[in-house]
Amino acid sequence: MDKRGTVAVDGPAGAGKSTVARRLAAALDYLYLDTGAMYRALAYKALRHGIDLRDGPALAALLRETAINLYPVSEGRVSVVLDGEEVTEALRTPEVNASVSQVAGFEAVRGEMVARQRGMAGQGGVVMDGRDIGTFVLPHADVKFYLTASLDARARRRCLELERRGFPVEVTRVRDEIAHRDMLDSSRPYAPLAQAPDAVLVDTTHMEVEEVLAHVLKICRRRLA
Repeated sequence: MDKRGTVAVDGPAGAGKSTVARRLAAALDYLYLDTGAMYRALAYKALRHGIDLRDGPALAALLRETAINLYPVSEGRVSVVLDGEEVTEALRTPEVNASVSQVAGFEAVRGEMVARQRGMAGQGGVVMDGRDIGTFVLPHADVKFYLTASLDARARRRCLELERRGFPVEVTRVRDEIAHRDMLDSSRPYAPLAQAPDAVLVDTTHMEVEEVLAHVLKICRRRLA
């Protein structure tokens, strides 16, 4: 490909967007920017410091004094470094899962995060995933995807992910948490979860990762040629 463009991958929790975006970045030889990890890092720090997750100004102040860096590792994966500490694995606990949407819902928090994310994507050659990338963070991205799946499929996937990390959970509980997160993400007044009008919709309910990757990679290679 001749063009070092930008690719936006949006969608609700558990739709597979992080896995697909990471592998897509590796296939394109692009940098993968996991915006969700940035919000998770802030939620993790707030939980550790006992910050009230309902206090938007306090969270925004915490973010202003927080360094969050993403470093490529291998196969599109990134290492998340929070104030100099490697915290990648710690960001996927049930506690952080349950907190991140609330933390990400405040306008002051998202405003600061978006400024950082746009700066990271400024040189092109990036795949960025999140919930408002194609609609708000990178509205002029060269290629946009919106990945979704049924609630049951997303709950099963999240359970498997948590079990692999040593956190056995009940699928009904995870299903309820994801449904609640969907509601928070899609109803927040500032940059809500939504499909961009020019995004390619991909329903991954009955698709394996390899199928999804092949589909989106074909589209990227055509549009970025």
